[in-house]
Amino acid sequence: MENTSPIGIFDSGYGGLTVFRAIAEQLPEYNYIYLGDNARSPYGDHSFDTIYKYTLECVEWLFAKGCHLVILACNTASAKALRTIQQRDLPVKYPGRRVLGVIRPTAEVIGSYTQTKHVGVMGTRGTVNSESYLLEINKFFPEVKVHQQSCPMWVPLIENNEHLQPGADFFIQEYCGQLMQQSDDIDCVLLACTHYPLLLPKLKKTFPDYIKILSQGEIVADSLVNYLERHPEIEQLLGKTGTKAFFTSGDPDAFDAHASIFFGEPLKSSKMG
Repeated sequence: MENTSPIGIFDSGYGGLTVFRAIAEQLPEYNYIYLGDNARSPYGDHSFDTIYKYTLECVEWLFAKGCHLVILACNTASAKALRTIQQRDLPVKYPGRRVLGVIRPTAEVIGSYTQTKHVGVMGTRGTVNSESYLLEINKFFPEVKVHQQSCPMWVPLIENNEHLQPGADFFIQEYCGQLMQQSDDIDCVLLACTHYPLLLPKLKKTFPDYIKILSQGEIVADSLVNYLERHPEIEQLLGKTGTKAFFTSGDPDAFDAHASIFFGEPLKSSKMG
């Protein structure tokens, strides 16, 4: 089979671009298609069934574009849809395709970042309520205590480009304070939403200096490098001309105007169709 398959990267909106950016920096030679489901974003407060339905539709769209490997660069989709897609849909309808998420790669390494064995996880309501991080981290580091905090206002602030304004400070301090009230022993905080790295300047000022703040982009990129080394049958299908294509289910002009904040450079998207 001709090796022209792009790597698909999916997110409910813009946040997955922070993961895409890290992946493209580590693996610049591969071809990529990014799909943001902006028309139905945010996913965080939807039911399991709805998020599964939306995610599967977008994964199948990326498969139709020639992707053999799709990364769910979205914690909510990884928490609420990935396992069902992997266990129910791929074996029956797409046995040669692979879909990976962002939760497991993070869970596999987070124990090495904490001395106290107390970790904070900040995410959307959907991610927190799924308890996916509690389950996955316990598999690899049963001695680590996970303290979760949902941050429902952070994604809307970021998507409306208000996250660095003074008005955002109240919600940043509120959620960080609620997390730290759970335990004085927390020494590592995972940003379990791909939007949240845009809050890093304010988070570093809010948390004590001894707190390590982890973004997922580099962790997921490292994991993908390892995955491709272990799965040459997938790697050999991938195109390597360094192309990047961007699609959105929403308005491309609106997507382009906002996406560069996440991706770090201007980009031009097309309407998902």
